[in-house]
Amino acid sequence: MDISKGDVLLMKKKHPCGASRMIVLRSGMDFKLKCEGCGHEMMIARSKIEKNIKSVIKPAET
Repeated sequence: MDISKGDVLLMKKKHPCGASRMIVLRSGMDFKLKCEGCGHEMMIARSKIEKNIKSVIKPAET
């Protein structure tokens, strides 16, 4: 799965704040994500994230 910095991930499960969109701040063996709703930042393993992604929204190419 090709996910890079700046992509927005639409998750299957919602964050406790109610938002289901996460912004990718860092990718690698684990991802650093930021919740669009409350701004909470978290580090999560790639294997755990990849099975919980519904879709990837790429930023507009300029």
